[in-house]
Amino acid sequence: MSVAEQPMPRARMLGRTKAAWVIFALAALLPAFAALTNDPFLTVIGTRILAFAIAAMALDLILGYGAMVSFGHAAYIGFGAYSVAILSRYGITDISLHILAAMAVSAVFATITGAISIRTRGIYFIMITLAFGQMAYFFFVSLSAFGGDDGTTLADRSTFFGTRFLESDLSLYYVTLAILIGLFLLASRLVMSRFGRVLTGTRENMTRMEAVGFRPFRYQLTAFVISGCMTSIAGVILANQAEFISPAFMSWHISGELIVMVVLGGIGNLTGAIGGAVIALLLEEIIGIFTHHWKLYFGIILILVVLYSPGGVSGLVERIRGPRK
Repeated sequence: MSVAEQPMPRARMLGRTKAAWVIFALAALLPAFAALTNDPFLTVIGTRILAFAIAAMALDLILGYGAMVSFGHAAYIGFGAYSVAILSRYGITDISLHILAAMAVSAVFATITGAISIRTRGIYFIMITLAFGQMAYFFFVSLSAFGGDDGTTLADRSTFFGTRFLESDLSLYYVTLAILIGLFLLASRLVMSRFGRVLTGTRENMTRMEAVGFRPFRYQLTAFVISGCMTSIAGVILANQAEFISPAFMSWHISGELIVMVVLGGIGNLTGAIGGAVIALLLEEIIGIFTHHWKLYFGIILILVVLYSPGGVSGLVERIRGPRK
């Protein structure tokens, strides 16, 4: 059986899927908990966490399954955010159109930059994606009409099929959760398909995949474009959540944070990427309550995870649960 035809053990796949639904169920209960504790800000934080979970999951699609360590993925968050600002400025306010525009721009950018980047390997791929990401960053810094480096405040949130449904933090939260669930189902279907197995096989042994008749470049580029489009949706959500956009959305620091989320949750595990985003941002909020130096303690936690659980938090959970047949 070829690498592309070897499926993940069914029990492990079901276990990861169940874990994802547990996360989604807990996320659905967060607004109720916020109401009980009389802390509506929890819903705002939750929306930000879910948006970054989308971005981390999208990055894991190419990092975990295609071994493409993109250090410029925050550019797509920026494309999503600026799609909201630019289209709203010209009277186009519906979130569905904002998402379509963000995905269209991201698809073009990812196709062009991916076609160049994927021809490189290792550190060269990392650096070239960083370079393209910084090019996008400085392009938006130069847009003085939208505040340049300082950014700009949105007049209103996106409309939802002509209504102001998203003006409510609660509505925006549940729409974001629904989008995350939909994209998770799509990504799961993708990685378990023949396309996903070829992509994984390319990660394991590109020469062998070429020998059995596949063209890895096409699969990698397609995954790169899909990942960029998915990440841009997170940018649309973050712009609406913050009601503010700036080039800071697409800085290389954000790209680094996305990689950290994937590593923390578990590389090559969509559920792990979602969990990694949740854990990383919760740690930021919780540790930040006690000290301004939360990054120091977060770094220590990350080092411990990398040293003692290379599979991330999800790998640790799977080891505790024991082997599954």
